[in-house]
Amino acid sequence: MTTADGEPIAAITEATLADIAANGIWRGASLDINPAVLAVARALLAALQGAAPAGTLPEDLAELVARVKRQAGISFPRIPVAGEVGLSAFAIKQQVSEPRPVVIVPAGWNPYGWLPFMAGYLSLAARGYHVLAYTPRGFGKAGVFYSSNGFIDVAGPNDWADGSKVITYAQEQFAPGKVGLMGLSYGSGISQLVAAHDPEEGRVAAVAALSTWGNLATSLYDHGTRHVKAVELLIGFTGAEKGKESERFDPETWAVLQDFRAGRNMEKVVEWGTVRSPETYLNATNARGIPTFYSNTWHESLFAAGEAIDVFEKLTVPKHLNMWIGDHGAPEGAGFTGVPGGVAFPGLLTPTREAFDWLDHHLLGADNGVPDWPVVNSQVMFTYKTAPVIGGGRRITEPARREPLGSWAEATVDHETWYLNGNGHNGDGTLSDKPSNGWARDFTAGHLTAATAMDDIMDTGQKEWFGNPRKYDTAGFERDRLLLWSTEPLAGGRRIRGATKLRLTARAEEADALTLVAYLFDIAPDGNAKIITHEPFTATDLHPGADRTLSWTLQPAAYDLPDGHRLALVVNSRDLLYAFTGKADSTTTVTSPVGEEALLELPLG
Repeated sequence: MTTADGEPIAAITEATLADIAANGIWRGASLDINPAVLAVARALLAALQGAAPAGTLPEDLAELVARVKRQAGISFPRIPVAGEVGLSAFAIKQQVSEPRPVVIVPAGWNPYGWLPFMAGYLSLAARGYHVLAYTPRGFGKAGVFYSSNGFIDVAGPNDWADGSKVITYAQEQFAPGKVGLMGLSYGSGISQLVAAHDPEEGRVAAVAALSTWGNLATSLYDHGTRHVKAVELLIGFTGAEKGKESERFDPETWAVLQDFRAGRNMEKVVEWGTVRSPETYLNATNARGIPTFYSNTWHESLFAAGEAIDVFEKLTVPKHLNMWIGDHGAPEGAGFTGVPGGVAFPGLLTPTREAFDWLDHHLLGADNGVPDWPVVNSQVMFTYKTAPVIGGGRRITEPARREPLGSWAEATVDHETWYLNGNGHNGDGTLSDKPSNGWARDFTAGHLTAATAMDDIMDTGQKEWFGNPRKYDTAGFERDRLLLWSTEPLAGGRRIRGATKLRLTARAEEADALTLVAYLFDIAPDGNAKIITHEPFTATDLHPGADRTLSWTLQPAAYDLPDGHRLALVVNSRDLLYAFTGKADSTTTVTSPVGEEALLELPLG
């Protein structure tokens, strides 16, 4: 048998769920959805429709479907929003006489619209909610039932207006007691923006924004550097046929995206992104007092942690922020795809359960302790305990430690200054507690190196979440294409909490622009290293051969450097995530002049 989109209905086995639990929702080294996730979603949908062969689902998922069918009905409305634009939707309506709240779920940026997270919708329904999931305009494969027509607005005004019309539709169909918005990734930004702009103030009672962003402009363009890899992958992940991606966007939006790719008209690009940023409308959000739940990841490859945390800190509404190990969507993925608890590791489902708890308190009135939660709960990187797995890799046996905070600002209680010095005995530079000036070190610009933020967007961070952070061999770093400075082994280690700041002086010998990417590493006694944080910086309007002092802030982190490990700073010119600005094979020189000595300011908790 096949599903409505022509795909076969596969039997869901423990191996299918173990695949998701061990490998996550993303497929390998590309921005695509794990086929196991889609298999589970299609099987659940078929079971709801009575079209799944017996034995298609394991017992726990079969019982979830049966429970929802006993208490609710399903439908597949197409919600008209503007002219000929209609949004594909999936609805679960509780068959009860008293008002129940509805959770509206705008789908994330993907070619399958609302389909992939069927298990999440059923879990919400089992908790007593009406559910209305929908595909934002422009997404999906042509002619397939989960697709919506129109042009992709990239969380712009059309998407806000669409979301308000979806709320109106939900009120008409469900007569809900309260309305909540919940989204993962793209849907999380839309959820915040709809809540801020809904013309009927008071209709939205709570928001849960998972793997979210606060400022789209700085997510894609910060410190003068374009986040080109994210945009390239997103353009190719809409459901459009290859070579016809432009047809999914109106001419104005496509022109902005092309300007971004080419690095031109960036002021216009920033303005476009700012319009689509929840931060721009904080006054409205705060005035409405809508309880808002945020989650993000330390090594987020689409919406960097710093901008999300900055915006969260400015919210004055009832709020909560969870920061997790890993990358975009990895922590929340298992809970939205039907993986039972304990399959991969204890705590696997915590990110999703806490988002549901937030909604339960604010929409159902559940007395579940939410008012007593800390404002911020920060997971400390790689503090989990792991055990080896047959066939390779490791499995988490004890979750990473979490630290409760009244605000993220409380995480940093002190700072420690490390000065960049010239070459040490091994040719690398050193980090010391005394200023050093008068030295110069250079490297050849324009080349990727083994010092990278991640091997593959999404994939590397997803492995971190499952207990397998990437190990770097610093001895293999290409010294002609990067510079490295490190401390001596640090007795007692360091509690790194907050955003590291870097100052150095650089010059491009043969170019009027340069890109630098700074990485902070933890080097173990055996020479293997883990990445703590990173951030690029691009300087333009340089005079070739002239010095420019540059200062920038790396992404925030919560990291415990173990006793006896060394802290290392690496600077190169190119990372696969970012645009390179400058001249390939030219020389970049880093110096430390008197009065503006090169330094690293380390935040301590």
